Amino acid sequence: MVRDGYIYGASLLAVAAAIFWLTGGWVWSVAPVLLAAFFLWFFRDPERAIPPGAGLIVSPGDGLVTETAAINTPEGPRQRISIFLNVFDVHVNRSPIGGVITSVRYQKGLYLNAMNPDSAERNEQNAVTVRGEGYEVTFKQIAGLIARRIVFNFAEGAQVGRGQRVGLIKFGSRVDVIVPTAANLRVKVGQRVKGGASVLAAMPEGAGQ
Repeated sequence: MVRDGYIYGASLLAVAAAIFWLTGGWVWSVAPVLLAAFFLWFFRDPERAIPPGAGLIVSPGDGLVTETAAINTPEGPRQRISIFLNVFDVHVNRSPIGGVITSVRYQKGLYLNAMNPDSAERNEQNAVTVRGEGYEVTFKQIAGLIARRIVFNFAEGAQVGRGQRVGLIKFGSRVDVIVPTAANLRVKVGQRVKGGASVLAAMPEGAGQ
């Protein structure tokens, strides 16, 4: 479990205990106890089996694939996979590939609904680029309508492994994964994926070498 779960859970249980002590009854304590249980569940961090194999790009988060699109970036044409995380999904984020973090770019912005296509560019977000096996993959942690805090635990130059935990977005949000045009997509719109365990795309053998 993420540390935040213990912090929120313990705080709310303390509130419930104080209410019980002040009122002498348990009725008014039910709401904070239920909220504590929700936060303990929300900040769960299950173990995942990371798929082995060269050139695999895994999902950085749990959620629903809402878009796969060809896009233009300052570095040239790329493919974008968008994943929507609702409040019931695991919100721990993982690195899509193993390699070195070459860029971390935080951008202040709006809090549009994460299902809105404009949220990809206009919302608060943290864009992280990882280079490994001769190619780069960028993933964006994008705040949503409810999300108000993005957490990323690494700096430029750090080495990360495929599927390694790197941070989280609190509450509903979105992650975008930007992969090379040569990558063969293995997911479709409407498919649910799991962070670190689901393969989003695979690079052709020898690509980037």
